[in-house]
Amino acid sequence: MTATASAPRTAASAPHSSAPRPGTGMLTRRLPGILVSIGLVVIAVVFFFPMVWMVASSFKSNSAIFSTPFALPESIDLGQWAKAWDVGHIGQYALNSVIVTGVSVLAILVLGAGAAFAFSRYRFAGRGFFMGALALGLLLPLQSYFIAQSTMFTDLAITDTRWALIIPYTAMGLPLAVYLLKVYLDALPNELFEAAKIDGAGDLRVFWGIVLPLLRPGLATVAIFSALACWNEFLLALLYIQDDSLKTIPTGLLAFSSRYVTDYGLLFSALTIITLPMIVIYIVFNKQIVEGITAGSLK
Repeated sequence: MTATASAPRTAASAPHSSAPRPGTGMLTRRLPGILVSIGLVVIAVVFFFPMVWMVASSFKSNSAIFSTPFALPESIDLGQWAKAWDVGHIGQYALNSVIVTGVSVLAILVLGAGAAFAFSRYRFAGRGFFMGALALGLLLPLQSYFIAQSTMFTDLAITDTRWALIIPYTAMGLPLAVYLLKVYLDALPNELFEAAKIDGAGDLRVFWGIVLPLLRPGLATVAIFSALACWNEFLLALLYIQDDSLKTIPTGLLAFSSRYVTDYGLLFSALTIITLPMIVIYIVFNKQIVEGITAGSLK
């Protein structure tokens, strides 16, 4: 009688003892997201630390940089930045970079949008060949056509001019721009263009009135990527520009380094001056960049 009465209590208590604690299931579901967030924070710190170190080093002397490289500066003296601006002629180099980058990006956007519209909406002879040629622009390294390019620029007498940078920068940026914008246009419904045709809109009106406004997220993405590439490009600027008044920022920074000594304090100050504006631009247009990358992925 006693054994019979105790059996139900044992059976009833078993589920209670094995029941999960309150909140355990929610923690298990959230654990992957928490781990991903921690990983992203670690990656962000790894990539962000060099920039913080560069800014901190811009307020130090050479001896302080080598003796205590990871210590904070004793004082924040913007006079170091002003000295770097004057000594390194950063203003002239920045102006040259703005001109070259601005013209190149504008050409990439206009030509890239027009080519993407043609490849996306029209079928014509040689379409596959030209698409393949653009793909080669993404695959071939820059060094593979130096000799031919240098010969062409010498024959055209544009070496040591801004066009020697604008033309190759535009050519290098077009393949990626065309492919990104074409993918976005391919996802747009055909009914939109058919309705414009029925209303009597020609190709040029469709392009300027419909395509370009819809391409704004993609154009913003292409503009930011192209601007960063043109602004930081060093090799072509070193090869084709010898006139000091036409040098861009990457080659102009060589003024802070001589054969035997480098003023690292001034060099880091100059790097900070030219890097921070690009970072601010990227942060401001971050939303447009993300929208441009994801736009066109879904119908």
